[in-house]
Amino acid sequence: MVPLRYAAMIAAVATFISSLTVTLVVDSGWWWLALLSGALTVRGIMDMRQKNHALLRNYPLLAHFRYLLESVRPEIRQYFLEEDAAATPFSRNQRSLVYQRAKQDIDKRPFGTQLDVYQSDYEWINHSIKPAKVGSHDFRITIGADRAHPYSASVFNISAMSFGSLSANAIRALNRGAQMGRFMHDTGEGSISRYHRPEHPDEPGGDLVWEIGSGYFGCRDEHGGFSPERFAANARQAQVKMIEIKLSQGAKPGHGGMLPGAKVSAEIAEARGIPEGIDCISPSSHSAFDTPVGLLQFVEQLRTLSGGKPTGFKLAIGHPWEFFGIVKAMMATGITPDFIVIDGGEGGTGAAPLEFTDHVGVPLQEALLLVHNTLVGAGLRNRVKLGASGKIVTAFDLVRTLALGADWCNSARGFMFALGCIQSQSCHTDRCPTGIATQDPLRQRALVVPDKAQRVANFHQNTLKALAELIAAAGLTHPSELRPHHLVRRVSTNQVKLVSSLLPYLEPGQLLTEADASSVRPLPEVFARYWPVAQADSFNPIH
Repeated sequence: MVPLRYAAMIAAVATFISSLTVTLVVDSGWWWLALLSGALTVRGIMDMRQKNHALLRNYPLLAHFRYLLESVRPEIRQYFLEEDAAATPFSRNQRSLVYQRAKQDIDKRPFGTQLDVYQSDYEWINHSIKPAKVGSHDFRITIGADRAHPYSASVFNISAMSFGSLSANAIRALNRGAQMGRFMHDTGEGSISRYHRPEHPDEPGGDLVWEIGSGYFGCRDEHGGFSPERFAANARQAQVKMIEIKLSQGAKPGHGGMLPGAKVSAEIAEARGIPEGIDCISPSSHSAFDTPVGLLQFVEQLRTLSGGKPTGFKLAIGHPWEFFGIVKAMMATGITPDFIVIDGGEGGTGAAPLEFTDHVGVPLQEALLLVHNTLVGAGLRNRVKLGASGKIVTAFDLVRTLALGADWCNSARGFMFALGCIQSQSCHTDRCPTGIATQDPLRQRALVVPDKAQRVANFHQNTLKALAELIAAAGLTHPSELRPHHLVRRVSTNQVKLVSSLLPYLEPGQLLTEADASSVRPLPEVFARYWPVAQADSFNPIH
């Protein structure tokens, strides 16, 4: 008996034979059926003979239906099966909120929350019986107040995304939106491209944070090392407001990258200062420094070369003694960065190994807490501003992150949603359906820059309006007044706690005193264990 798995193949062969006979003998009008069934027969024979796919050998023709259904599984799940509040990685509710705010649609919800308020980890902000009056939602902080060119930054900005990862039209729309809303746009390590600049010289461009990665794109010499002359030429442009050294990113910390030569177009080569058509390597570590002291000396060098613009670095936290070593280097040299951006392990990227995405890098809450506490304990917190990024799209995300210790927040995927991203998760295929994460000129043509730039500005403005309403309800007038005690977290079905009592916070200067002094509470274990072994002149711990 012939197994049922060959039924489709047998049906194709039988149809081909019968339709060919009818076409030749009775009615030539059936030629199309003979052609179709013949093609299926040939396909089935090829399936049985190929050696790469066991399913096709055992289920000729039929297995193609399985592959077809598998290919549309994400869309079926997203459109028909996904729960509104299930964050994978962003929930439908989160995406819808961004779309509504970007389009100036109604962003209100009827009939109550869809969240289980008695589930562990549910969070809220306590409100005041006497809400405050907030005059403006244009919340700003000053970075590098004592520098030659201090920068007044919004508390909500566009996180690092490079031209090359994003399309030309996406970069144009983001930058024009940043200019309209008066907030900053991080270039990503791909450097400053022609699309980060205004189309006409007499038009203003959006404020740029120039990110300098390990490949030194835009400021590299012929051997791939750092070029002070090329850096200064770019850094002193009026559109560049701050300089950010990228040590690592949350989505794939400790992992370098390579852009294949086939993707290194003339425009990407121009922006990065690399040869066109040649593989572009992003090393996993910097060559300009290899110690904490060296990092801070590099910060000072870039700050000087830029003419005194605020300069800092971005990192995902890993080994705690490495960051402790950087702080000890600040104490030893007297050099402090103007800012540090903490990238949480939940951050996203166009493409990363699954293991890195899921299991490398400290999540934002713990990473931000470590950085904030270390600077407080070393007596340096008032000299360094902290930015934070990692799945921040709503006003409550801003509230939580600012209350934990950040001075401002960055968002990448939130602003991608404002551009129209539908979370198809095809960023690495060059087949982005909305023209955002692709270099295909036909696909990116669908992204109309003026329309999407306005949506970027709308999303920023409406999110800050929502932030103003939240802090006003808490009796505050500026996000800088947020503290951990404003947040409440459920730890079980019958117990809640203030975040200030759940998370350890150091006292000012606590790391400068004896840990067992009677006037100081005991150090958390991570500081008690790793602060003594960290060193300013090496990223390695003292053995």
